[in-house]
Amino acid sequence: MKAWFEKSGLPLKKMFNTSGNAYKDLGLKDRLPKMSEAEQIALLATDGMLVKRPIVVRDDLVLVGFKEDEWAEKLKK
Repeated sequence: MKAWFEKSGLPLKKMFNTSGNAYKDLGLKDRLPKMSEAEQIALLATDGMLVKRPIVVRDDLVLVGFKEDEWAEKLKK
């Protein structure tokens, strides 16, 4: 998970599925700002429902959350 986050170039919060029930049930809106990066990454690794989808992982990039224009540009390379 840490390698995906680092390769994505996104802020760590963007890796979370903020619309999901798991995120809401755990009260992460209020908890995440108080957590360290390591704690957030460990939490993401414990429950796939916390990870924003879709996610594409390649050797050269990680794309998180579908944005048609961005994906078309980056995947044509």
